Amino acid sequence: MHLLQPQTEVNVSSLVSTLSSSNSDSSRPQVQLSPWANLQTESEQVDWLILHFNHWFSHLNVTLVKGDFEPEYFPATDNMPARIQFAHGFFNSALHEISHWTIAGEKRRLLPDLGYWYAPDGRTAEQQALFEQVEIKPQAIEWLFSKAFGRKFRVSLDNLTGEGGDGSSFKDDVYAQVQRYFSGEAKLPRDAARFISYICACTRGGKNLQSDEFIREMLD
Repeated sequence: MHLLQPQTEVNVSSLVSTLSSSNSDSSRPQVQLSPWANLQTESEQVDWLILHFNHWFSHLNVTLVKGDFEPEYFPATDNMPARIQFAHGFFNSALHEISHWTIAGEKRRLLPDLGYWYAPDGRTAEQQALFEQVEIKPQAIEWLFSKAFGRKFRVSLDNLTGEGGDGSSFKDDVYAQVQRYFSGEAKLPRDAARFISYICACTRGGKNLQSDEFIREMLD
């Protein structure tokens, strides 16, 4: 069984840093779960992700939950922690919603759906351009998460019935954003860096992500 120790603080100096330090609260119970490599189905992997995320980030009063319909973020209340609800139990949807949460600051985490503007499928070319501008960083971070898990990542234009184009420029932007995180030109959000470090500790023996693992052609 994989023994998951409580993690309450992690100092992260850059994207490629590992778990450099941690303080464990011995009063909190340990969590046991089968190692990631032993999981065979999407459902098992989703359950693993939920359990681990909720343990790793419990100190931030947030939980990851399956949703039956569209994804949605619910701020914390007096009686309930904040909820990151992902769509239809899909693993990739969970990673995408987590990426949005990591980007949101403390103020936006107090707002329904993190305060995001959203136009549904069927957007005009102008609306799609706005959508893509907002989605560059979340999808770049989602790609980092996916790579840490060893899963294939696909960009999402989310506009099947609208004017989305072929997405090539958006893919260029997502790739460039990932490389900016590695170069240090852009700073990865604190909780995204923490999450990547935690994942790598469980799935890659602590091996850091490297920039050459991300190739533009992977997005086509």
